[in-house]
Amino acid sequence: MWWFQQGLSFLPVALVVWSAAAFVFSYITAIVLHHVDPLVPYISDTGTIPPERCLFGIMLNVSTFLGIATMYVRYKQVSALSPEKPRILRLNKLGLTLGWMSCFGLCIIANFQKCILYYIHVLGACLTFGVGSIYMLVQTIVSYLMQPELHSKDIFWARLAVFLWSCSSILSMFVSSVVLYSGLYGQNLVQKLHWDPQERGYTPHIISTVSEWSLAFSFLSFFLTYIRDFQKISLRAVVSLQGQTLHESPRSFTAEEQALLIAGSI
Repeated sequence: MWWFQQGLSFLPVALVVWSAAAFVFSYITAIVLHHVDPLVPYISDTGTIPPERCLFGIMLNVSTFLGIATMYVRYKQVSALSPEKPRILRLNKLGLTLGWMSCFGLCIIANFQKCILYYIHVLGACLTFGVGSIYMLVQTIVSYLMQPELHSKDIFWARLAVFLWSCSSILSMFVSSVVLYSGLYGQNLVQKLHWDPQERGYTPHIISTVSEWSLAFSFLSFFLTYIRDFQKISLRAVVSLQGQTLHESPRSFTAEEQALLIAGSI
């Protein structure tokens, strides 16, 4: 059995590989069609003009569902490993809520392009990266609280390092974007897809775009740390019949007859 076939490790692998492919394929398509400059454009700029916009949107929508599934499995795993630790359980529920909010933001990014509905696109980016960073922080804290009994210290340090990486990328992108969009470097920067290295504002533009790519790949790196954990968990569906036919009214359950629709095993 291959390592990615163990347990549910294929989920974070699929999320990371598919999301990275969405960025790379859209970038290559936009470059080949001369829609953006080859040197580090904004990720959103590579998904602004058809046909790369269609590819970018559909691939990120799939990434949204993979992210929801991955975060749910992580939630079920932590719940099963720490059933009597209310502090961890509260953080676990908070993490799931924040994670799904971040996934919703990714869906907004995929379907509302920057050059068309800028403020909605920015809202999606804030949900994805801002709320997503808080999700990373919560999971890092959970990893700290679960080590060394349930988690190795190496996993905690790896997640902490990736979280700090994402924070530095957010800070760099925020500062450079504020400088760039402060009005000092001309108007209509939102619609601008091509830059001349001699233009004023080119340096903060490059810093901003590099920071955005760095931030995106810091998120993907965080989900890579789930692979080893997911090798030790599986989910199975349990069918609970409420009647012998599909047109009968559901009868009342006894305690023995109740079953979870989705059950986890570690």
